[in-house]
Amino acid sequence: MASKMHMDAPICLIINNADCQLQVNPRALDILKGITQPVVVVAIVGLFRTGKSYLMNILAGQQKGFALGSTIQSQTKGIWVWCVPHPQKPDHTLVLLDTEGLGDVEKGDSKNDSWIFALAVLLSSIFVYNSTGTINQYALEQLHFVSELTDLIKVKSTGSSVRADDDFEDECQFSRFFPNFVWVVRDFSLELKIDGRDVTEKEYLENSLALKKGFSKRVVDYNFTRECIRHFFPSRNCFVFVRPVSGKDINDMESLPESALDPQFVQQTRKFCDFVFQTAEVKRVKGGYQLTGRTFSSLVESYVETILSGAVPCLENAVLSLATIENEAAVKEAVGHYASQMQQLVEFPADIRELSYLHWKCESEALQIYMKRSFKDEDRQYQKQFMCEVTDHYVKLTVKNEEISLEKFRSLLRDLSVTLETNLRDGAYAQPGGYEVYIRDRDQVVMKFQASPNKGGMAQEALDEFLVSRSGEGTAILKADEYLSEAEKKLADEKERVALMEQEKKVAEEENLQAEKLLKDQERSHQESMAQLQRKMEEEAENIKKEAEEALESKLKLYKEMLEKGFQEKAEMMESEISTLRNEVSEAKNNNYIVGFIQDLWIQLSHIADIVDTLRQQRCLCSRGQRRRQRRRQRQAYNETVGV
Repeated sequence: MASKMHMDAPICLIINNADCQLQVNPRALDILKGITQPVVVVAIVGLFRTGKSYLMNILAGQQKGFALGSTIQSQTKGIWVWCVPHPQKPDHTLVLLDTEGLGDVEKGDSKNDSWIFALAVLLSSIFVYNSTGTINQYALEQLHFVSELTDLIKVKSTGSSVRADDDFEDECQFSRFFPNFVWVVRDFSLELKIDGRDVTEKEYLENSLALKKGFSKRVVDYNFTRECIRHFFPSRNCFVFVRPVSGKDINDMESLPESALDPQFVQQTRKFCDFVFQTAEVKRVKGGYQLTGRTFSSLVESYVETILSGAVPCLENAVLSLATIENEAAVKEAVGHYASQMQQLVEFPADIRELSYLHWKCESEALQIYMKRSFKDEDRQYQKQFMCEVTDHYVKLTVKNEEISLEKFRSLLRDLSVTLETNLRDGAYAQPGGYEVYIRDRDQVVMKFQASPNKGGMAQEALDEFLVSRSGEGTAILKADEYLSEAEKKLADEKERVALMEQEKKVAEEENLQAEKLLKDQERSHQESMAQLQRKMEEEAENIKKEAEEALESKLKLYKEMLEKGFQEKAEMMESEISTLRNEVSEAKNNNYIVGFIQDLWIQLSHIADIVDTLRQQRCLCSRGQRRRQRRRQRQAYNETVGV
């Protein structure tokens, strides 16, 4: 299914209309929703007419796709998406996002550029900034959008109260959730040397991002964008490309064969692609949850809707919104799987043990589906909803099975009672000694019924119903039988009453056994649910721990660098962040809180008694309860008739 959703050509994902209003393209969302594989998302941004689209086409393994253009006008509007099979990760999809060129004079809206830039950061797992020439002060000034991210993105929801240090807290958290940063420098013609020493492209970038000491306005302005990049994007890399071709051939890049390109450019391109394919990870959101194409589409919708509302996209709110969508869908998908599987597998009437086994099998499969898709169900609201809906469905199947079973046994008793009915119709029992013959024929029906195979549940109730329904005609035949004395008639009445009481007792025992079976089924379901829940929570805790450890490692690296280069004040400002991260890692490593949380949830989810009460109430409301009341009335009438 997922492979069929890969695209032959890119499509606009986020439309940037003439009024500079962003809107999501429903057709693109439908394509993304059909991708159930994990997605690796690569976004590229940069000034217009700098060759971004060509680089994305190469990542897609194609020479054509994203529009290149050969004039001074920007060709890409909004954000375009191209989903292709990941070339090095089986069962993964590579999602390429080509963004509208920044600084397009025809647009005349810098705020719109800022939102395009922010969305590329929010949506990607690797963020590529594309520029030309060299990394110099001018190039960094063009990257001023980085410094605006604190105004465009929030990590935590502040609610109605906004604290003064919210922006600072968000800045500290950005490095945990932002993508890897890659600066691509096109048409690079310099030697990679610093102070006469050969350097790598990464070293070239880090040297360009080096801070100056001092507190003057000129130094602060010089450091500002550099500091933002260093703090927000702890994982950074750089690639430089020579000019691919000379002269006007640059306008025909789409049609030029590889042999017509500068060999060094081809080599650099392959190096860049290998880096992206090997290092770009699956897109994750806060909490370490991996996105599929389907969940990625929900994230896109959430962010764009927030921007259109005039609010600032919040990572925490986006995750909560995504969790609500996915958890509701997880319940629907899991319950639907349970219902369809039970419908296919159950053949009515079914033995209660067989029905119980199929219920366990299908519910276990459905629970796995729910657990795989759900996330951040912190109060287990959706898991409880799943359990209740499955239980309700099982109850209905049980009641249906009872009705069909009962009708099966009624039919069997009718077949076995043909002789009895014929004799009644012919008046064979309306003569002296007829009661004894009637009892013999009726008991013959009972013995044949009890000897029949594969009766299963409801047999005793069907037999009880049969005996109670026959009690009136038996009493009439007994009273009319002149062969028996009054004492013998009273003895026969007592014997019949005791037999009916014994049969009623058997019905009660059968009902108790079935109720006990339902209770055991629910207990087993509960145990399985808790076991899978614990595994799920341990997995989520491991993701949170990994997230905190990576953030701590990057902060410690930056802290050490600040100290080594003499930025004592900046290093001291990071100590509070580092202390907080260390506490998070320590708490994540200690799984005792999971055990306590599991115990609390055990109590919350242990509503077995309530469910069983619900089962019994539903059973009373069904025809079984009505039949029981009807038989009680018949028994009461019988007892009044015989004077008991």
